[in-house]
Amino acid sequence: MSERTLKLGIPAGSLQDATAELFRKAGYNIKFSSRSYYPTIDDDEIECLLIRAQEMARYVENGILDAGITGFDWIQETQAEVTEICELVFSKVSRRPVRWVLCVPNDSPIQSVNDLEGKRIATEAVGLTEAYLKKHGVTAAVEFSWGATEVKPPRLADAIVEVTETGSSLRANDLRIVDEVLQSTTRMIANKTSMTDNWKSQKLQDIALMLKSCLAAEGKVGLMMNVRRSDLPTILRNLPALKDPTVASLADPDWVAVNTIIEESVVRTIVPELIANGANGIVEFPISKIID
Repeated sequence: MSERTLKLGIPAGSLQDATAELFRKAGYNIKFSSRSYYPTIDDDEIECLLIRAQEMARYVENGILDAGITGFDWIQETQAEVTEICELVFSKVSRRPVRWVLCVPNDSPIQSVNDLEGKRIATEAVGLTEAYLKKHGVTAAVEFSWGATEVKPPRLADAIVEVTETGSSLRANDLRIVDEVLQSTTRMIANKTSMTDNWKSQKLQDIALMLKSCLAAEGKVGLMMNVRRSDLPTILRNLPALKDPTVASLADPDWVAVNTIIEESVVRTIVPELIANGANGIVEFPISKIID
Protein backbone atom coordinates (compact mmCIF):
# COMPACT_ATOMS: atom_id res chain seq x y z
CA MET A 1 0.00 0.00 0.00
CA SER A 2 1.21 3.49 -0.86
CA GLU A 3 2.20 5.89 1.95
CA ARG A 4 -0.60 8.12 0.64
CA THR A 5 -3.99 6.39 0.67
CA LEU A 6 -7.43 7.49 -0.40
CA LYS A 7 -10.19 5.64 1.42
CA LEU A 8 -12.99 5.14 -1.11
CA GLY A 9 -16.46 3.74 -0.43
CA ILE A 10 -17.96 1.47 -3.09
CA PRO A 11 -21.75 1.02 -2.81
CA ALA A 12 -22.82 -2.50 -1.92
CA GLY A 13 -26.03 -3.92 -3.30
CA SER A 14 -27.82 -2.74 -6.42
CA LEU A 15 -25.16 -0.23 -7.51
CA GLN A 16 -22.17 -2.48 -6.84
CA ASP A 17 -21.77 -4.11 -10.25
CA ALA A 18 -22.64 -0.94 -12.18
CA THR A 19 -20.05 1.01 -10.18
CA ALA A 20 -17.35 -1.60 -10.76
CA GLU A 21 -18.11 -1.65 -14.49
CA LEU A 22 -17.87 2.14 -14.71
CA PHE A 23 -14.52 2.08 -12.90
CA ARG A 24 -13.32 -0.68 -15.23
CA LYS A 25 -14.13 1.46 -18.25
CA ALA A 26 -12.24 4.32 -16.59
CA GLY A 27 -9.17 2.11 -16.19
CA TYR A 28 -9.57 0.92 -12.58
CA ASN A 29 -10.01 -2.82 -12.04
CA ILE A 30 -12.06 -3.52 -8.90
CA LYS A 31 -12.45 -7.13 -7.73
CA PHE A 32 -14.87 -8.34 -5.08
CA SER A 33 -14.56 -11.31 -2.74
CA SER A 34 -17.59 -12.95 -1.19
CA ARG A 35 -15.74 -13.14 2.13
CA SER A 36 -14.45 -9.59 2.34
CA TYR A 37 -15.83 -6.07 2.52
CA TYR A 38 -12.51 -4.76 1.18
CA PRO A 39 -12.53 -4.99 -2.64
CA THR A 40 -9.13 -4.90 -4.31
CA ILE A 41 -8.27 -2.25 -6.88
CA ASP A 42 -5.26 -1.99 -9.16
CA ASP A 43 -4.19 1.36 -7.71
CA ASP A 44 -1.93 1.23 -4.65
CA GLU A 45 -3.07 4.69 -3.62
CA ILE A 46 -6.74 3.66 -3.19
CA GLU A 47 -8.23 1.51 -0.44
CA CYS A 48 -11.81 0.41 -1.12
CA LEU A 49 -14.49 -0.42 1.40
CA LEU A 50 -17.85 -1.95 0.49
CA ILE A 51 -20.63 0.04 2.20
CA ARG A 52 -24.36 0.19 1.58
CA ALA A 53 -25.35 3.34 -0.33
CA GLN A 54 -27.81 4.23 2.44
CA GLU A 55 -24.94 4.61 4.94
CA MET A 56 -22.27 6.02 2.64
CA ALA A 57 -22.81 9.74 3.21
CA ARG A 58 -22.68 9.36 6.98
CA TYR A 59 -19.36 7.52 6.89
CA VAL A 60 -17.93 10.08 4.47
CA GLU A 61 -19.16 12.93 6.66
CA ASN A 62 -17.45 11.61 9.80
CA GLY A 63 -14.17 10.86 8.01
CA ILE A 64 -14.14 7.07 8.13
CA LEU A 65 -14.07 7.38 4.34
CA ASP A 66 -12.43 10.12 2.32
CA ALA A 67 -14.97 9.71 -0.47
CA GLY A 68 -17.70 7.44 -1.74
CA ILE A 69 -20.31 6.74 -4.38
CA THR A 70 -23.94 7.04 -3.34
CA GLY A 71 -27.28 8.42 -4.41
CA PHE A 72 -28.45 12.00 -4.00
CA ASP A 73 -31.47 10.53 -2.22
CA TRP A 74 -29.36 9.07 0.58
CA ILE A 75 -27.40 12.28 0.98
CA GLN A 76 -30.72 14.07 1.48
CA GLU A 77 -32.06 11.32 3.73
CA THR A 78 -29.12 11.51 6.13
CA GLN A 79 -28.60 15.28 5.74
CA ALA A 80 -24.86 14.57 5.74
CA GLU A 81 -22.47 17.51 5.39
CA VAL A 82 -20.29 16.38 2.48
CA THR A 83 -18.74 17.87 -0.64
CA GLU A 84 -20.15 16.74 -3.96
CA ILE A 85 -17.37 15.99 -6.45
CA CYS A 86 -19.56 15.17 -9.43
CA GLU A 87 -22.82 13.69 -10.65
CA LEU A 88 -22.59 10.26 -12.26
CA VAL A 89 -25.82 9.46 -14.09
CA PHE A 90 -25.96 5.70 -13.93
CA SER A 91 -28.00 3.13 -12.04
CA LYS A 92 -28.59 -0.61 -11.85
CA VAL A 93 -31.05 -0.64 -14.75
CA SER A 94 -30.76 2.50 -16.84
CA ARG A 95 -29.01 5.81 -17.28
CA ARG A 96 -32.06 7.70 -16.04
CA PRO A 97 -32.58 9.19 -12.57
CA VAL A 98 -34.41 6.99 -10.10
CA ARG A 99 -37.61 8.37 -8.62
CA TRP A 100 -38.98 8.25 -5.10
CA VAL A 101 -42.74 8.23 -5.51
CA LEU A 102 -45.80 8.32 -3.29
CA CYS A 103 -47.99 5.32 -4.11
CA VAL A 104 -51.34 3.93 -3.05
CA PRO A 105 -53.44 0.94 -4.15
CA ASN A 106 -55.29 1.49 -7.43
CA ASP A 107 -58.66 1.45 -5.65
CA SER A 108 -57.57 3.81 -2.84
CA PRO A 109 -59.59 7.04 -2.42
CA ILE A 110 -56.33 8.95 -1.87
CA GLN A 111 -55.78 11.26 -4.85
CA SER A 112 -53.20 13.76 -3.55
CA VAL A 113 -50.73 14.28 -0.73
CA ASN A 114 -53.35 16.32 1.12
CA ASP A 115 -55.50 13.19 1.48
CA LEU A 116 -52.76 11.63 3.65
CA GLU A 117 -53.61 13.72 6.70
CA GLY A 118 -53.63 11.34 9.70
CA LYS A 119 -52.76 8.34 7.54
CA ARG A 120 -49.91 5.81 7.85
CA ILE A 121 -47.04 5.74 5.31
CA ALA A 122 -44.38 3.02 5.03
CA THR A 123 -41.00 3.78 3.50
CA GLU A 124 -37.28 3.14 3.73
CA ALA A 125 -36.67 6.89 3.35
CA VAL A 126 -38.27 8.26 6.50
CA GLY A 127 -36.40 11.57 6.45
CA LEU A 128 -37.26 12.27 2.82
CA THR A 129 -40.90 11.44 3.40
CA GLU A 130 -41.22 13.58 6.52
CA ALA A 131 -39.61 16.52 4.72
CA TYR A 132 -42.00 16.04 1.80
CA LEU A 133 -45.05 15.98 4.08
CA LYS A 134 -43.83 19.05 5.96
CA LYS A 135 -43.44 20.94 2.70
CA HIS A 136 -47.09 20.22 1.92
CA GLY A 137 -48.32 20.94 5.45
CA VAL A 138 -49.54 17.38 6.01
CA THR A 139 -49.26 15.43 9.26
CA ALA A 140 -49.06 11.64 8.91
CA ALA A 141 -47.40 8.70 10.64
CA VAL A 142 -44.24 7.67 8.75
CA GLU A 143 -42.94 4.20 9.57
CA PHE A 144 -39.63 2.69 8.52
CA SER A 145 -40.06 -0.29 6.21
CA TRP A 146 -37.56 -3.12 6.41
CA GLY A 147 -38.39 -4.34 2.93
CA ALA A 148 -41.20 -5.62 0.71
CA THR A 149 -42.69 -2.13 0.98
CA GLU A 150 -44.89 -2.60 -2.10
CA VAL A 151 -47.02 -5.28 -0.39
CA LYS A 152 -47.87 -3.23 2.71
CA PRO A 153 -50.85 -1.24 1.40
CA PRO A 154 -53.65 -1.34 2.27
CA ARG A 155 -53.45 -3.58 5.37
CA LEU A 156 -50.19 -2.36 6.91
CA ALA A 157 -50.09 1.16 5.49
CA ASP A 158 -52.36 3.57 3.65
CA ALA A 159 -49.56 4.60 1.30
CA ILE A 160 -45.88 4.05 0.63
CA VAL A 161 -42.98 6.14 -0.59
CA GLU A 162 -40.79 3.89 -2.70
CA VAL A 163 -37.95 4.15 -5.19
CA THR A 164 -38.52 3.08 -8.78
CA GLU A 165 -36.74 3.11 -12.12
CA THR A 166 -39.24 1.47 -14.45
CA GLY A 167 -42.41 1.26 -12.34
CA SER A 168 -42.81 -2.44 -13.12
CA SER A 169 -42.78 -3.56 -9.48
CA LEU A 170 -45.39 -0.97 -8.56
CA ARG A 171 -47.68 -2.08 -11.37
CA ALA A 172 -47.18 -5.72 -10.42
CA ASN A 173 -48.41 -4.92 -6.92
CA ASP A 174 -51.47 -3.02 -8.15
CA LEU A 175 -50.16 0.38 -7.04
CA ARG A 176 -50.51 3.78 -8.69
CA ILE A 177 -48.30 6.82 -8.31
CA VAL A 178 -49.90 9.82 -6.61
CA ASP A 179 -46.89 12.15 -6.67
CA GLU A 180 -43.14 12.29 -7.15
CA VAL A 181 -41.21 12.98 -3.97
CA LEU A 182 -37.66 13.20 -5.34
CA GLN A 183 -35.51 12.40 -8.37
CA SER A 184 -32.07 11.03 -7.61
CA THR A 185 -28.85 10.29 -9.48
CA THR A 186 -25.57 8.83 -8.30
CA ARG A 187 -22.98 11.21 -6.88
CA MET A 188 -19.33 11.04 -5.92
CA ILE A 189 -19.00 12.75 -2.55
CA ALA A 190 -16.05 13.59 -0.33
CA ASN A 191 -15.31 14.41 3.27
CA LYS A 192 -14.92 18.17 3.71
CA THR A 193 -11.62 17.83 5.58
CA SER A 194 -10.24 15.41 2.99
CA MET A 195 -10.92 18.02 0.31
CA THR A 196 -8.52 20.42 2.05
CA ASP A 197 -5.72 17.90 1.45
CA ASN A 198 -4.27 18.86 -1.94
CA TRP A 199 -3.22 15.32 -2.84
CA LYS A 200 -6.57 13.74 -1.95
CA SER A 201 -8.50 16.51 -3.66
CA GLN A 202 -6.50 16.13 -6.88
CA LYS A 203 -6.77 12.33 -6.74
CA LEU A 204 -10.54 12.58 -6.48
CA GLN A 205 -10.75 15.10 -9.30
CA ASP A 206 -8.65 12.79 -11.49
CA ILE A 207 -10.91 9.81 -10.75
CA ALA A 208 -14.03 11.90 -11.41
CA LEU A 209 -12.62 13.11 -14.72
CA MET A 210 -12.11 9.55 -15.95
CA LEU A 211 -15.51 8.33 -14.72
CA LYS A 212 -17.32 11.25 -16.37
CA SER A 213 -15.42 10.73 -19.61
CA CYS A 214 -16.74 7.16 -19.82
CA LEU A 215 -20.32 8.26 -19.23
CA ALA A 216 -19.93 11.03 -21.83
CA ALA A 217 -18.87 8.44 -24.42
CA GLU A 218 -21.84 6.13 -23.88
CA GLY A 219 -24.03 5.83 -26.95
CA LYS A 220 -21.50 7.56 -29.20
CA VAL A 221 -19.21 6.27 -31.95
CA GLY A 222 -16.54 7.69 -34.18
CA LEU A 223 -17.03 7.94 -37.94
CA MET A 224 -14.26 8.36 -40.52
CA MET A 225 -14.70 8.77 -44.27
CA ASN A 226 -13.07 10.03 -47.42
CA VAL A 227 -14.78 12.88 -49.29
CA ARG A 228 -14.09 14.77 -52.50
CA ARG A 229 -13.39 18.42 -51.79
CA SER A 230 -16.19 19.36 -54.13
CA ASP A 231 -18.64 17.32 -52.03
CA LEU A 232 -17.35 18.52 -48.65
CA PRO A 233 -19.80 21.43 -48.12
CA THR A 234 -22.78 19.11 -48.65
CA ILE A 235 -21.32 16.43 -46.35
CA LEU A 236 -20.58 18.90 -43.55
CA ARG A 237 -23.99 20.53 -43.84
CA ASN A 238 -25.74 17.20 -43.24
CA LEU A 239 -23.29 15.53 -40.84
CA PRO A 240 -24.25 15.64 -37.15
CA ALA A 241 -21.26 15.94 -34.84
CA LEU A 242 -20.35 16.29 -31.19
CA LYS A 243 -18.37 19.35 -32.29
CA ASP A 244 -17.12 20.49 -35.69
CA PRO A 245 -15.77 17.49 -37.64
CA THR A 246 -12.03 17.23 -38.27
CA VAL A 247 -11.09 17.64 -41.93
CA ALA A 248 -7.61 16.61 -43.07
CA SER A 249 -5.97 16.73 -46.51
CA LEU A 250 -5.06 13.47 -48.24
CA ALA A 251 -2.23 12.72 -50.66
CA ASP A 252 -4.70 13.25 -53.49
CA PRO A 253 -5.42 17.01 -53.38
CA ASP A 254 -8.97 16.42 -54.63
CA TRP A 255 -9.87 14.37 -51.52
CA VAL A 256 -10.04 14.97 -47.75
CA ALA A 257 -10.56 12.76 -44.71
CA VAL A 258 -13.43 13.63 -42.37
CA ASN A 259 -13.45 12.42 -38.77
CA THR A 260 -16.33 13.02 -36.36
CA ILE A 261 -18.16 11.69 -33.29
CA ILE A 262 -21.91 11.09 -33.48
CA GLU A 263 -24.72 9.34 -31.63
CA GLU A 264 -24.66 5.63 -32.43
CA SER A 265 -28.42 5.65 -32.95
CA VAL A 266 -28.13 7.87 -36.05
CA VAL A 267 -25.47 5.83 -37.84
CA ARG A 268 -28.00 3.61 -39.61
CA THR A 269 -29.72 6.62 -41.16
CA ILE A 270 -26.76 8.91 -41.79
CA VAL A 271 -24.48 6.40 -43.56
CA PRO A 272 -26.76 5.92 -46.61
CA GLU A 273 -27.06 9.72 -46.86
CA LEU A 274 -23.29 10.13 -46.70
CA ILE A 275 -22.80 7.61 -49.47
CA ALA A 276 -25.44 9.32 -51.59
CA ASN A 277 -23.60 12.63 -51.08
CA GLY A 278 -20.28 11.21 -52.25
CA ALA A 279 -18.53 9.86 -49.14
CA ASN A 280 -16.71 6.54 -49.31
CA GLY A 281 -14.36 4.43 -47.22
CA ILE A 282 -16.65 4.98 -44.23
CA VAL A 283 -15.38 3.42 -40.99
CA GLU A 284 -17.28 3.31 -37.69
CA PHE A 285 -15.21 2.83 -34.53
CA PRO A 286 -16.05 2.63 -30.81
CA ILE A 287 -15.46 5.49 -28.39
CA SER A 288 -14.58 4.59 -24.78
CA LYS A 289 -13.94 8.05 -23.35
CA ILE A 290 -14.69 11.65 -24.26
CA ILE A 291 -12.64 14.18 -22.29
CA ASP A 292 -13.39 17.88 -22.75
